[in-house]
Amino acid sequence: MDSKPQTILTENAPAPAGHYSQAIRSGNSLYISGQLPTKADKALLADTSFEIQARQTIANVLTILKAAGGTPHDLCRVAAYIVGVHNWPEFNRVYSEMLGDARPARTVIPVPELHYGYLVEIDAIATLPMQQ
Repeated sequence: MDSKPQTILTENAPAPAGHYSQAIRSGNSLYISGQLPTKADKALLADTSFEIQARQTIANVLTILKAAGGTPHDLCRVAAYIVGVHNWPEFNRVYSEMLGDARPARTVIPVPELHYGYLVEIDAIATLPMQQ
């Protein structure tokens, strides 16, 4: 087995807009970079509701996870940065709906603002089955 970190890149999620990867797999660990509510075609959703932004951001994380061979049950830790503590209940509702019975460790961090005027950003760590 090759122990070098492997870059994960899928065209079904937004391409990196800077000097980073969508995700890196190292052994059976997957590190998903912070995802914003941007569509794969780079369509910006900054002027949409918090719910729409949360759904797109979670979808981006799950799409990258799937591209690496994982499922929501492989998620170990999720960190969500949300603008405005008042958005926490809505985030929790959308998050629980989209992750179903998968319950990774999670931190929700209220922040004053995010890049491009977005209202949510999420990064995650997963443990995947070993590659053959």
